[in-house]
Amino acid sequence: MRGYENEPFVISRPVKAVMVPAGTEIDLVPGQAGYITQALGGSFTLYIEGNLFRLAGADADAIGKDVTLPPELPPNSTENDVRELAWQQMRTCFDPEIPINIVELGLIYECDVTPNEDGTRSVAVRMTLTAPGCGMGDILVHDVKEKIELIPTVRNADVELVFDPPWNQSMMSQAARLQTGMM
Repeated sequence: MRGYENEPFVISRPVKAVMVPAGTEIDLVPGQAGYITQALGGSFTLYIEGNLFRLAGADADAIGKDVTLPPELPPNSTENDVRELAWQQMRTCFDPEIPINIVELGLIYECDVTPNEDGTRSVAVRMTLTAPGCGMGDILVHDVKEKIELIPTVRNADVELVFDPPWNQSMMSQAARLQTGMM
């Protein structure tokens, strides 16, 4: 997906996007033009008229791109398989301003999978933000919840936003620190 950066687009249908970093939902209308500044994890960061917007992968067709397909789980999967796929899904969640996934940023503290009596699973995630006042917090929480609930057999995902312990740069993976120059 990285090949889309700075690619021009024109909105082809009415679609909702989220203003970055405020987190405010905005209606984009057909005919609006701009550039894709980031295309990671199935979502797009768009530059339109001096503002940045996050467009969900499910709405990629509005800018002429392919819609993101849901994850697959092999038959007879275990809770460990679901947990691994949940971590993979969270690696597709990106801060719209930083081209690093939230797992590598160190924002995910915990991911537990619990079997339900009906054969489905519940997933509980504890996560934080790089800064408590980040306007994109609710959007990132929703993104994690939505992507985990796409996993077959997952009935629900409970994503809790916590600030204890507070995030710091040492929580980033070595690769993320190298990529951001924070080594």
